[in-house]
Parts: sequence; C-alpha cells; structure tokens
Amino acid sequence: MLLKLELLEAIKAGKVDLVFRRWSRPSVKPGGTLKTKLGVMSIGAVDDMDPADVSDAEAKRAGFRDVADFRKWLDTMKPGHLFQRIEVRFADDA
Repeated sequence: MLLKLELLEAIKAGKVDLVFRRWSRPSVKPGGTLKTKLGVMSIGAVDDMDPADVSDAEAKRAGFRDVADFRKWLDTMKPGHLFQRIEVRFADDA
C-alpha cells in the first residue's frame, strides 16, 4: 500500500487513523505492519465495505473535509472490485 508523505505525516501526528483503498486484491492484513519513510505503521482492522457507506465521520478520520471531498478523491482512483476501510497507526505510537 503506497501512501503519500503528506498522509504518512498526518497518520504519524495522529490526525488520520483510517485509510480507504480500492483494489483488485488486498495488500494488507489485520495485525500486519508496513515499513514507511517515517517508520513502521501498524495495520488494525481491515473491513470490506461499499464506498457509499462511508460516513462523514469516517471521511474526516481519513483526512477528508467531508464525504463529498472523499467522493471526489474516490472518482480519481483506479477501478477495483474490492473496497476496504483500514485502521492505521504508527507502531511506536502505542
């Protein structure tokens, strides 16, 4: 899972704790970790869901202004049949 530096910094600062991804096959598992430019990120819950079910609160937890901002971002994403809600935090932020 590739994340932009700006998003990694927001996760590290505790401003973002959810990431949404649309893909053809998942690349992260609950309880796993990812090495990033800013350290090791822990993967929490990974839930399959319909993008239409994303709430305003979840969109804000993922760093979007609101659901409308989330939907604009979603329209720019590559197609994929699997949409997931992923809880994230840096491993040293326990």
